[in-house]
Amino acid sequence: MRSRSLLTPALAAAVAAGSLTLGPHAWAAAPAGTIEVSTAAQLKAALASASPGDTIRLADGTYTGNFKTAAAASAGSRITLTGSPKAVLKAGGGYGLHLDGASYWTVKGVTVTGGQKGIMIDAARGVVVDGVTVHGLAMEGVHFRRSSSDGVIKNSRIYDTGNDNRGMGEGVYVGSANTLSDRSDHVQILNNVIGPDVGGEAVDLKEGTRNGRVAGNTFDGRGLTGNHYDDSWVDVKGNGYVIEDNTGRNTTNNGYETHTQQPGWGCGTVFRGNRSDLTGATGPRQLAINVTNQSDTCRTTVHASNTVTSGKGLTNIPVTP
Repeated sequence: MRSRSLLTPALAAAVAAGSLTLGPHAWAAAPAGTIEVSTAAQLKAALASASPGDTIRLADGTYTGNFKTAAAASAGSRITLTGSPKAVLKAGGGYGLHLDGASYWTVKGVTVTGGQKGIMIDAARGVVVDGVTVHGLAMEGVHFRRSSSDGVIKNSRIYDTGNDNRGMGEGVYVGSANTLSDRSDHVQILNNVIGPDVGGEAVDLKEGTRNGRVAGNTFDGRGLTGNHYDDSWVDVKGNGYVIEDNTGRNTTNNGYETHTQQPGWGCGTVFRGNRSDLTGATGPRQLAINVTNQSDTCRTTVHASNTVTSGKGLTNIPVTP
């Protein structure tokens, strides 16, 4: 339940009758409220009617269906969807949770499972996904798409994705393949645990996207399918990314890779402080950081603070102190 006015019913009636005159600030809105939800129908209604400043709080339980909102908030007055890991959004197909133009939402604590993709973020700026669990999906876990800039996914757990074996099971997917119009820039992927049984890369950063950060994550590549050359934890095809302080183990070939899928892209990546364990890798390169596109106009920087265990080496380009 929420309150939208600071006036009591009696005062409001007096104003309407003309017996009371108020100053210009008397109609200031009260703080938006908390919407308590315990059924799928209530959740769909809350997503449709949410206003800036609202918090939708899910009781523990299973919410079956596909859940979507197009309600936008603002940087100074966010909308929050929150619950414990026992508040489970379970889809039978499609997207578990779809934020379609729903800028400045925070999604916190809940579990999303089933369906094609877990959390789809379309044309939505400033979305924060915090402490969620995403698993049991045909395709990707969390996808920032259609120029969803300034997003964050942090402190979350993603595993068991890509169950249709088409090589589309990335843990976190930023941008769109084969296009430069998707400007999902400045996305941060922080302190998550991604894997095992993630069919594609743990993180895929597409051409057309820029200046994101992948830091403090733990990657477990057990279950990489190898479809569409998915043979590393992170694949960088966008520009200006910083990849730092991550820990990875279990891969079929390399730890991290850069590629140029479109001219002028896949450039400017900085790797530092990453720890790679390539024990068990069987691919042809077996490098912690495999740079496929180094040139005078497309530079990648690999700092000496990166380390590797087993495999065939740290990287295939000169290391920067």
